[in-house]
Amino acid sequence: MNIGKKGKNKPIEILLIEDNLGDNKLTTEVFQEAAVPNIIHMVTNGVDAMNFLKQEGGFQDSDRPNIILLDLNIPKKDGREILKEIKADPELKYIPIIVLTNSESEQDIKNTYKHYANAYITKPIDMDEFVKVIKSIEEYWLRTVELPP
Repeated sequence: MNIGKKGKNKPIEILLIEDNLGDNKLTTEVFQEAAVPNIIHMVTNGVDAMNFLKQEGGFQDSDRPNIILLDLNIPKKDGREILKEIKADPELKYIPIIVLTNSESEQDIKNTYKHYANAYITKPIDMDEFVKVIKSIEEYWLRTVELPP
């Protein structure tokens, strides 16, 4: 459940899977200013991401996210593998995944949609442009779209 446009009262749970601490900080700051209440959970590698999602390995008390922001190039387990694993899991596959990555590779774009990513966004290098992208994610995915409970 989320606050969304229908006025539900639980904050939106966001899982940010990103190893760049600067991007994590900036993304968190933008979402903290959002009009829609949200909680951001961060993990910096693929193993922790899957443990978080499956509520294992020290993440037993974690809440299932309503949406996932996924970088493809993360340590321990690549974002491409994570995407496939999530979308193959009957309990996780409904969670929208926004790929937010530095890769501009046509193959990465094609493969992420092939494996049911909900969006593919190449991170801008410019900080102001990066903030605009995060705000657009917040506007569309937190305010406009009905997310799964």
